[in-house]
Amino acid sequence: MAVPAGLGRLYFAAQAGAGAAWWVAVFTVPLVREATLGTIDPTLMALADVPLFVVASALAAVGVRGAAYVATGWTLLVAAALAVYATITTEAGWGVLAMIAASAASVVALCAIRWGRIPTAWVVQGPFGFRPAAAGRSSAAHVLATLGQIVLFWGFFLVVVPLVISALEQRWGVALPLPAPVATGVAIAGAVVLALASALGLWSGVTMSALGDGTPLPAAMTTRLVVAGPYRWVRNPMALAGITQGAAVGLLLGSWLVVLYAVAGSAVWNHVVRPHEEHDLEARFGADFDEYRAHVRCWLPRLTPYRSVPPR
Repeated sequence: MAVPAGLGRLYFAAQAGAGAAWWVAVFTVPLVREATLGTIDPTLMALADVPLFVVASALAAVGVRGAAYVATGWTLLVAAALAVYATITTEAGWGVLAMIAASAASVVALCAIRWGRIPTAWVVQGPFGFRPAAAGRSSAAHVLATLGQIVLFWGFFLVVVPLVISALEQRWGVALPLPAPVATGVAIAGAVVLALASALGLWSGVTMSALGDGTPLPAAMTTRLVVAGPYRWVRNPMALAGITQGAAVGLLLGSWLVVLYAVAGSAVWNHVVRPHEEHDLEARFGADFDEYRAHVRCWLPRLTPYRSVPPR
């Protein structure tokens, strides 16, 4: 994924300015100091953070590559330390969120300066590399394997991770509580959306494994292009279902951070995973996949189902 080096330097310039402004606010606005640092001594923190975060970011902005490594490393360290501190003390939760965001953006900016791109290929290496499913297995075996994968993935990404995020949101004091009637309505809406999205996910997974001689996992990909069921309306119904499920769980839990987690997941999937997946599909299915991609959108469903031509 290409990211111009200039964009990385521009980010570090903005980070230097934001960091300087934040330190001014820390020493002049008690509410900012309490929300982002809790009872940490701001003077001691500033002695390290100003040179390693603000000054290093400014130097990275003017092209000092080593400073970009320093600023990024320090940002990651502070984010981790603040997260531990906030979890133990229930203080500085908003500071944790700010530093987590700065850490992610700093890593991207560093990659832009270092390579001019984000090396996303690492996500499809090793056990996550794209490989067709082994020949000789029945459709029933593929369906059972897919259902097992769904249980594991949904259990982790839609139960364990959201519950941890929601608990940290409460512990860090960054929850945004709603009035009781509104919270109840939001939770009901979340439950309805979750049920509908889960049905779409099951339909998509079973259709893919039953007709494609494989599973949704990269390590056992389908060996046939599936253009049936929900795939006639939208190109990635399982991804669409998963992102919607994540947002619905956030509504159900009343957690804005879980909703943000789902949105961030959609961005990562769309920009990091999807290009590699579609490159693999194009390499294996050629013109058939190109035609399908030209007629069926990735995220926005068609109004009418796509009717594919017979495979060539």
